[in-house]
Amino acid sequence: MGLVELIARADTRGLAASGLACLDRCLPLLEGDDEILRPLWAALADDTGGGSGRDWADGLAKARAELAGPDATGEDEAVLLARRMLASAPDDCAGPGTRAWADACSVAALRIHRLLDPAADASEDADVHREEAADGASPLVAAELRRQVAVLELLTGHGPAGLRPALETSTEGRRVLRAVVSRRARARC
Repeated sequence: MGLVELIARADTRGLAASGLACLDRCLPLLEGDDEILRPLWAALADDTGGGSGRDWADGLAKARAELAGPDATGEDEAVLLARRMLASAPDDCAGPGTRAWADACSVAALRIHRLLDPAADASEDADVHREEAADGASPLVAAELRRQVAVLELLTGHGPAGLRPALETSTEGRRVLRAVVSRRARARC
């Protein structure tokens, strides 16, 4: 099943986790603490349905406050895309806007990876690769595409139990992107 179809079939928890995972992997661009999104992951793991909506909203507000960056003028496109992912996150992780947010995060994360991948043509449209096999994409973009599919498959196949491996997949992707961002910063000096 392709990425677009996985997003179309995902339940609300899967959609929220998919969008959160994309944001989590792009966190190095926002220069945030690796733990800032943990409360959002924890809110998704709350299977009781009682407090998870409030926990999500509170965690999201804290992340937005901590990751608020300078005036957007002068920031490059990759950083702006990451900021948009955070800004557009729904306050209710089970609300009707979650599917649109997860889809937009998928496109933005692939675009970010394309912009940061020296082997990629940044002018190409990221949506094209969401339907294609990862084989035809540049290395960084192909890896991001595989991670997006893996997160959705884990949540589809394992429900709440898939959250921990989904987080581990995102953590691995965040480390890779952090290395890319660091190399890019050194090259600019």
